[in-house]
Amino acid sequence: MIVIACVSCSKVDSNRIPYYPVHIELDNAGLWNTYGVSGVGTYRKFIKSERIPANFSYSAMSYTGFGGVLLMGDINAVPIAYDLACPVEAKKDVRVSVNDAYEAVCPVCGSTYNILEASGAPMSGKAIELKYGLQRYNVVKASIDGYIIQR
Repeated sequence: MIVIACVSCSKVDSNRIPYYPVHIELDNAGLWNTYGVSGVGTYRKFIKSERIPANFSYSAMSYTGFGGVLLMGDINAVPIAYDLACPVEAKKDVRVSVNDAYEAVCPVCGSTYNILEASGAPMSGKAIELKYGLQRYNVVKASIDGYIIQR
């Protein structure tokens, strides 16, 4: 918590990775119940180029950002989305993973990010030194049920 407090006192750059469109429609109860997140700490990855999740029907209008999208239920069980690319490495194929403490961890630089409480703020590693946070995306409530993830 001290690390988060120190980082929050100064500006964190959460726009380090290149701009890519994001649009994932989980806009009805069936799609949301199958591919969405259901509570605190639950998460799912969307990477269109690799067909992840394998049985998700991506359309021509679907986009999953620079490195893919991490959809997660935050500390209040509210859906939140991030780009999977580590902002320190800034490469499409260097993606964070979620550890047992529900932190995002870069496999290359070892930086960790608080994805449950602090909107992707850096917690350790080179990311905290450089003040690089994860790119955040909008998760908008759909008109019927479910959500739409977009940039």
